[in-house]
Amino acid sequence: MDPLARRVLKIFDEPGHDALDLATLADRAASQMGRATPGGLGAVRAVVTQLLQQGFLRRAGAADCFTRTEEGRLVLAGPLEVTLYTRPGCHLCEEVKIQMAPLLLEFGAVLQEVNIDEDPILRERYTNDVPVVFLGARKVAKHRVALDQLRRQLEAARR
Repeated sequence: MDPLARRVLKIFDEPGHDALDLATLADRAASQMGRATPGGLGAVRAVVTQLLQQGFLRRAGAADCFTRTEEGRLVLAGPLEVTLYTRPGCHLCEEVKIQMAPLLLEFGAVLQEVNIDEDPILRERYTNDVPVVFLGARKVAKHRVALDQLRRQLEAARR
């Protein structure tokens, strides 16, 4: 992925940066580099257009305001980042979380829980499938987790 595109997507990880306008994205990208972004606002505009087309960003209200999609977050996920798509009151989700906990601790993996009911797209995509587990950007399980398989996947990711 282009370094500027990666930088733009990472800006949304900063607290209070859920929806940002183009000028703020350009300013934040420049401050991350400690200098002006090569190509300035035009380069950021081109990257934002590309990220919109890839589905990593979506428009948020105003014409020049954007938010990162879950795909945009996953594309940045490291090899030992585990995402658990869940919803409140899901007993299978709780079971999977408890079952995975010792393995995640053993491998130093980081768990990110995502409530699908907070995002209409995720709710539509996973409403009948939770829990869904991703390792990095790859789906590795849904409904139940095979711990021996997850162990092998974590071992491979650690290398």
